[in-house]
Amino acid sequence: MLTSVIISVIAGVLCLLFAILYKKNYSLKIALGIVGVVLLFYGGFSYGALHPIAHFETFYTGNKLQVEYPVNKVKVISPVNGDAVKCRILTMGVYPETHNKDIWVLLRPSDKKYYPQSDYTNTSYKESGKWQVVTRFGGDQGESYDLFVYETNASASQFFSETITKWKTADDYEGLKMEELPPGAKEIDRIQITLEGNCRGIH
Repeated sequence: MLTSVIISVIAGVLCLLFAILYKKNYSLKIALGIVGVVLLFYGGFSYGALHPIAHFETFYTGNKLQVEYPVNKVKVISPVNGDAVKCRILTMGVYPETHNKDIWVLLRPSDKKYYPQSDYTNTSYKESGKWQVVTRFGGDQGESYDLFVYETNASASQFFSETITKWKTADDYEGLKMEELPPGAKEIDRIQITLEGNCRGIH
């Protein structure tokens, strides 16, 4: 199928080029131009059907702490403790240059279970002393959340990644009990926030 799409696009381009460069027969130029456009539209539509555009997720950023450098520990700088947040936020933080472990954000709502957060890289994205991860809430307006920052070794990161994959496959985000957290995960920061609006049923 992909081969026919490529052939259609190439044929469409050639028809359009020939229509532009050919000077003798005006009717033939128009016909080739139309065929070229149709083939390009067909190729583009077929490619879109084979490779649909991924769902674009929107998120918000909250208040942000001022950072004093050099940084001597991993910490969250946004949102800020006590903030009211939206259903999708970008949690951001900093880390020392020597830090070489993975960073995870875990949410603990009123059910007292832990929910590791990830985007498409699973662990928080780290670069040049800064880290970030898309954080998703699913509770009621005004509900309080503890937002934890954990550093993990390879096995703990794998556990969190596999847990998220399992939840997504089952479409059941059941949370982790305290005793289920892997031994290779160490809490290094936490803040408390509340939900600005109702996020129930969103994940």
